[in-house]
Amino acid sequence: MTKILFIGGTGIISSECSKAAISKGYEVYHLTRGKSCQLRPVKGVTNITCDIRADTKRVKEVLKDHHFDAVVDWVAFTTDHILSDIDIFKGKCDQFIFISSASAYQTPPESLPVTEDTPLYNPFWEYSRNKIACENILQEELKNNGFPFTIVRPSHTYDRTLLPFEGGYTVFDRIKRGKKVVIHGDGSSVWTLTHSKDFAQGFAGLLGRKEAIGETYHITSDHWLSWFQIYKTFADAIGTELNTHFVPSHIIAQYNKDMGDSLLGDKTHSMIFDNSKIKALVPEFKAQIPLSQGAGEIIDFYNDNPQMCVVDENLNKMFDRIIENT
Repeated sequence: MTKILFIGGTGIISSECSKAAISKGYEVYHLTRGKSCQLRPVKGVTNITCDIRADTKRVKEVLKDHHFDAVVDWVAFTTDHILSDIDIFKGKCDQFIFISSASAYQTPPESLPVTEDTPLYNPFWEYSRNKIACENILQEELKNNGFPFTIVRPSHTYDRTLLPFEGGYTVFDRIKRGKKVVIHGDGSSVWTLTHSKDFAQGFAGLLGRKEAIGETYHITSDHWLSWFQIYKTFADAIGTELNTHFVPSHIIAQYNKDMGDSLLGDKTHSMIFDNSKIKALVPEFKAQIPLSQGAGEIIDFYNDNPQMCVVDENLNKMFDRIIENT
């Protein structure tokens, strides 16, 4: 039986990928800190409780009798994380999958659609530069020591818990109440949103595949919308008019650095993807869930979980200041 270890496994993407791997008959393990996510329970996994970032020695001890067909690190963000992974898993797995990011691609891209051969360069966002540095280490480790990596670059992937716009539920609450919402640019840049269930179908097909060693794949939807259409999809789903206020991303960045980094380093520029490479290896992959369906799932989730409907009044005030001053 194919034996898989997920470092993490209860996140927006990884929980669906866990379910997809289990559905293929794989033996799935989660290595986590033991802080279970009640929002995304996964049945049928074997849980190993250990903090891979805090206690490498303990991780090696608990895994000493295991060998995995594939190890997937969902929570590696820096070069220190990757170097630690290499130290722990060399000789312990036939495939190591690093979850990078499509934001590592050239930003803004010189041409669309983006392919896996698009250069990696993001001068705006440290998060993306760290992912690029991790990829470079893995390339060298394969070349010099045969470490069997596969790189996966998700783009904007969501589930029923994740509102896709900067500001999350606070923005959604403004939409519901008919208040103006701040949209970066003029709302016309084109964006790709991928449902986690669609992503998981493509990802599960990479697990344990020798053909994927040394290769890089992005896995995204082939459907794209402008940011105005994304916001309007949610307004339409709840039956309200969308009241918009368009502001350049660099102006928003002056009010909120984290939001600005995310916009300038990722969401400001149109991004669509050529998924030919993943489809060639995993022909059953086909992204089928439109945002209109996903938005309905998200709205139902928040209706059913009022404790999650948290408005950040500081964000609200910031949006009001931006609207007043622009």
